[in-house]
Amino acid sequence: MYRPHPFSWVPGAEQRHATIDDRPPGGWRDGETVTTLCDLSIQAETSELAWLWDTCPDCNAAAHVLAQCPMPPPAGAR
Repeated sequence: MYRPHPFSWVPGAEQRHATIDDRPPGGWRDGETVTTLCDLSIQAETSELAWLWDTCPDCNAAAHVLAQCPMPPPAGAR
């Protein structure tokens, strides 16, 4: 399976998290346990609404490091 980065995104625990766990074909099923880049063990949620949750800031920072892409400056920063 093509994976452009060494991580994937998965909603759970009321946020979107990143993980380096192997993503199953077709994605995670509801309730599957996933270890996140912020060191949580979460239950995956697959609803459309879950993908609209806020992104975990710790996972976001770790994902940017793994992608070798610097974090953008905060909104309104000069």
